[in-house]
This record gives sequence, structure tokens and C-alpha cells, in this order.
Amino acid sequence: MPSVIILAQDNTPKFSNEFLAIGVGARALGMANAQVSQVSDVTAGYWNPAGLLNIKSKYEASLMHAEYFAGIAKFDYASFATPIDSNNHLGISIIRFAIDDIPDTRFLYDANGRLNYDNIQFFSAADYAFMFSYAHRLKLIPGLKIGGNLKVVHRNVGDFANAWGFGLDAGLQMSVKKWNFGAMFRDITGTFNAWSHNTEELADVFLQTGNEIPQNSVEITLPRMILGVSHSLNYKNFGLLSSFDIDFTFDGKRNVPIKSEFASLDPHLGLEFDYKTLVFMRFGVGQFQQVKGFDGSQSWTYQPNFGVGVKLNNIQIDYALADIGDQAESPYSHVFSIKAGFEDKKK
Repeated sequence: MPSVIILAQDNTPKFSNEFLAIGVGARALGMANAQVSQVSDVTAGYWNPAGLLNIKSKYEASLMHAEYFAGIAKFDYASFATPIDSNNHLGISIIRFAIDDIPDTRFLYDANGRLNYDNIQFFSAADYAFMFSYAHRLKLIPGLKIGGNLKVVHRNVGDFANAWGFGLDAGLQMSVKKWNFGAMFRDITGTFNAWSHNTEELADVFLQTGNEIPQNSVEITLPRMILGVSHSLNYKNFGLLSSFDIDFTFDGKRNVPIKSEFASLDPHLGLEFDYKTLVFMRFGVGQFQQVKGFDGSQSWTYQPNFGVGVKLNNIQIDYALADIGDQAESPYSHVFSIKAGFEDKKK
């Protein structure tokens, strides 16, 4: 029995496929990712596929680009959604998170032991996700929408290792007057990533440095649940949307406000002000963490976000200034996204 427990722990790392938890869309990032209950555009394929039914255009597409850690890491996202009919919608999303141009110095020294910088080659460590989304409106329960994702994950580290993974997400939204409720269940069956290592590329280096040669393995991403509630207010030409989400993770204790061996709870809050739904200003706060100073004292930190947006006819441009946790001298990351709708469904 002990060996079974050890194997389970090895195959379910705490931050497996964590690139899928960063978030997409400058609007969402400006609101600290508080989206599950009120997302109403093409990005719902990522946040909560049930929200695809809120799209007002026949076709809607979105693009996003962001850079983290002073431009070292690149995050790109593209999505598209369209209705089958008034009660069924389809969507597809593509995500890439990568660090490119990593130098491979294994052959820096030539056969004579001399430095030869021409021998340096470069590779990328990249994570990809492809999501195929479906949303359905339940006629038996007015206001209730459900949706699901079929998710394909591909990860690679140059020619040295790669993995393929498959998983399922499920979500729902419910509207009651000006209140919206939502739930998103990521990796509901566990997402399985099968890793394959090219040991021939690394065997000599690993043996020379005394490292263990990696073996092919299966990595499991454990389920995550997100519950959300939001409320909208309107006064003349002005609007206010407040949204609150709580992430539940089940992979052991995390550095969040509420944690246990069974589950950890991470809250985040977002606000969006608008004028005639044409100009937007957004604020968000989340990722509360307790840090320990060099003197042994403990304090709480949080991640503040800010964003703006403008809508021009059927095109919306959004920008977010996202704090990645004060882990660098220039911790703020600039995020841009654009969304376009084509053919109003009423026409």
C-alpha cells in the first residue's frame, strides 16, 4: 500500500498544467479573473463554456498576446465561437505559453576542448491547449445554461521531451434578474498527460553530471472547481458590474487564505465600470498569499490588477496591467486583446 500512495503523489504534481490557470483576455485579467458567473463573449470557451450562449453576434473571435518576466515568457490566445441555433453554441480556443530561444550548450566545447559558440543551438519549451466547446440552453429550467470542453494538451521541451494530454471541463450559468451565478469544473475526470523522453539526446550529459535519466510517465492534473456570483447595476448611461469567484483546488495545501489537505480556497474580486457600454474601466484583486520575511515575520500579499477597454462598433480593444506577484523588479505585465463580432444574430 505505501508504494501505491507514493506513485499517486508522483503522478499528480501540485501545479500540473498550471499554464491553463493564468487566464485569457485583457478584460478578465483586469478583473483578477473573476469571470465564471458573468462571462458573455467568445472567451467563455475558456472561462465557462455555458457563457457562449450570451454572445450577441453570429460569429465572434478574439486574440490576445501577453509577455511575462520581462518578455521571457510569451502567452498567446485565439478563439472563435458561433451558434448552431438559439439554444446551442460551439467554440474553439487555442492557447500557447512558451519560453523561446533557450540556448542548448551541450556542444559548447568542440572535440579539442575549445569553446565554440557556433555550436550553441536554441530550442523552445512550450505548452499548448486546444479546447472544443459546446453550450446548451435548458428549456426546462429558465435561465440555466450548461456547457462543456473537450481539451487536448500538448507540451514539449525542444526535442528532449513531449507530452500529450486529454481532459474534460464542465460549466453552468444561471441568471436571476440582475444576479448571475456560475460554476466551472475543470479537469473533471482528471487530465492525463503522457510524457515521452528522448533519452538518446540527454543520456551522455545526464551520466556525466550524475543525474538520473528521466523515464516515460503519466502526469495527472487533478480537478479544480470555481464558483462565482456577480451583480450588475445601471444608472442612466453608467453601469457597474461586480464579480466574485472562489477557486477550489484539491491537490493539497496551497499558499492561499483558506487551505487544508483536502482543498484550498483562493478568492478573487473584480469590478467593471462602463459608460454607455462603450468605454470601460476595470479593477481586480486576488492571489492572496502569506509570505515570511527574513526576520521571521509574516504578512499577506495580494495581486492588484487594472484594465481599460473601448468598443468601436463590433470591435472591442482591451488592455490590462497585471501584477504577477512582485517576483521581478518590473512585476507588472502588459496584456492586450482584441475581440470582433460579425453579423448581429437579430439580422
